[in-house]
Amino acid sequence: MASTSSTLEINDFAHKDLDDDGREKRTGTWVTASAHIITAVIGSGVLSLAWAIAQLGWIAGPTILMIFSFVTYFTSTLLADAYRAPDPVSGKRNYTYMDVVRASLGGSKVQLCGIAQYVNLVGITIGYTITSSISIVAIKKSNCFHYRGHDAPCNPSNYPYMIAFAVIQIVLCQIPNFHKLSWLSMLAAVMSFAYSFIGLGLSIDKAVGSEAKTSLTGMPVGPNFSATDKMWKALQAIGDMAFSYAFSTVLIEIQDTLKSYPPENKMMKRASLVGVMTTTVFYMLCGCLGYAAFGNDAPGNFLTGFGFYEPFWLIDFANICIAIHLIGAYQVFCQPIFGFVENKCAEKWPESRFIMVEREVRLPFCAEFDINLFRLVWRTTYVIITALIAMIFPFFNSFLGLIGAAAFYPLTVYFPIAMYIARAGISKYSFTWICLKTLDWTCLVISLAAAIGSVQGLISDLRDYHPFKE
Repeated sequence: MASTSSTLEINDFAHKDLDDDGREKRTGTWVTASAHIITAVIGSGVLSLAWAIAQLGWIAGPTILMIFSFVTYFTSTLLADAYRAPDPVSGKRNYTYMDVVRASLGGSKVQLCGIAQYVNLVGITIGYTITSSISIVAIKKSNCFHYRGHDAPCNPSNYPYMIAFAVIQIVLCQIPNFHKLSWLSMLAAVMSFAYSFIGLGLSIDKAVGSEAKTSLTGMPVGPNFSATDKMWKALQAIGDMAFSYAFSTVLIEIQDTLKSYPPENKMMKRASLVGVMTTTVFYMLCGCLGYAAFGNDAPGNFLTGFGFYEPFWLIDFANICIAIHLIGAYQVFCQPIFGFVENKCAEKWPESRFIMVEREVRLPFCAEFDINLFRLVWRTTYVIITALIAMIFPFFNSFLGLIGAAAFYPLTVYFPIAMYIARAGISKYSFTWICLKTLDWTCLVISLAAAIGSVQGLISDLRDYHPFKE
């Protein structure tokens, strides 16, 4: 009897360290989830908003930005309720966006979701590689301009810094999963606030007494800027704004880090509200004040486009913050890709020692940690490929616009609404159905238009560009 009793006690103790699905106990809170969201959202997007508002003007620019924020928050609440199914509080957990779609919709839509999500995630990691290198190059330029004058020929290459970013990511990619990333997300969130505040302060300083020309409709049509050019730029700007709210792709993975009580869907809705509200305030301030400071000539990246030259040390610090933030954000967006590939390979080849075995490694002055050879090879290969693509297509605004337009409709709008209609059993042509479908179709039209504008921008950029030549 004593032996049986002690066995039960051991089992009870073991179960305390496991969640209801048998996995390691989750410890995330709405605070850590908010940090993940802010890390994912405030990034490359905020840097292009002054340029985006310059294309759209004082009326359309802030209005479209607010619409994107409302739509993103609304659909994120729908998506949060789909994490468990069929009941949002006590149902079976779904670990990925594809699992959620499989539980609610099934069929070919699961494959469509997978294509949309993972292509978008790959695109974001490429975009972050481009942006981080631009920020580091901006530091080199800032120092060059400070010591040699604003008209000096300061044009360092982006490529060495893309390689350096890739090397850092190869090391960090050995972090096994999302649950081990909270510290990196917290650091990245602090960095995002830091450079946003710096950009905000510099914009206010420049806007005071500025004679920059602004207008209600944005960049005016003229001899060097046709009506067609304005249309393409406006559509590209809408794509940039859509990119600014690209976190639905990782919402389910973030929710899967939360502890079971309070219910995950309630904590995730709170985290989404905090994340979207925080980022929207920053976006409105940075975008509008940046436009007020630079006017219709706002640079594509308002911290690296050299609307600001001094104080050079503050601009350097802001760009260091951007680079550190993007190091963390890259991990937030690539972990779902890693998890998907590794889980599929483990299912297909469960006997493979190369895929399944963890090897303990001890480095001098470091704690022991586990290395999996498949994880090491596959993740390293992924980082190298994304870095090479970034080197071939280093176009900031057009690339962000295309990613934002391609991801916003399917992942932020279509699937959350379709799953809600299916789960709630909403009747076709009912008032609620008509409202949701109207939102769905409107966002589809906007996303298609923005994608067309961004593709045109990429084509235009490629005409005069020669890869690997400075």
